[in-house]
Amino acid sequence: MRALNTIKNPKKNILFLGYDETQTKIIDSLINKECQVAHTAEIINGINTINGYDLVVSYGYRHIISADMIKSLACPIFNLHIAYLPYNRGAHPNFWSFYDNTPSGVTIHLVDDGIDTGPIVVQEYVNFSEDDDTFIKTYKALNARLEDVFIGYVDKILTGEWEAKKQRGLGSHHYASDLPQNFSGWHANIDDEIKKLDIEGLRYE
Repeated sequence: MRALNTIKNPKKNILFLGYDETQTKIIDSLINKECQVAHTAEIINGINTINGYDLVVSYGYRHIISADMIKSLACPIFNLHIAYLPYNRGAHPNFWSFYDNTPSGVTIHLVDDGIDTGPIVVQEYVNFSEDDDTFIKTYKALNARLEDVFIGYVDKILTGEWEAKKQRGLGSHHYASDLPQNFSGWHANIDDEIKKLDIEGLRYE
């Protein structure tokens, strides 16, 4: 755990999980809101590690917080996900939105004991420009929009004026191992790649 700033009488004491201050502008936005921010990308071991925070923000965090730890916490955990939930929970949501022809978007939701199944706080559809023709470009566009949505909504999060609504519908979930073996990579043209995978018979029936 690493303290990113020191401030007297902070508005909120926040633990940020995942990306660091060089990878996201969200951390600086929280500091500019006079919040005390600590950061880690490592696995959290023990409830004492995260007790004492007013809220936890998870963005780009690669580890699962256990159900027991979630239940023991006295603060909300907000997760930022580049998908329009309930579609494309889990790994590689940007790929699956194109492959399965499901909505592209971004979601901020509460963490529960499932994978991206918690109640939704705020979400938006994302429509890409014509120049966003590869997976890596759309990935960057989604992350940029997700950060802007969080920063635009952060005052409500900090003042407790947010609401969370249960996810509707079955949606979909994918694991990292579900990615087609013949996938050409994130710099592939999206339309060409989907056609290729379709021709090769790699789509789910």
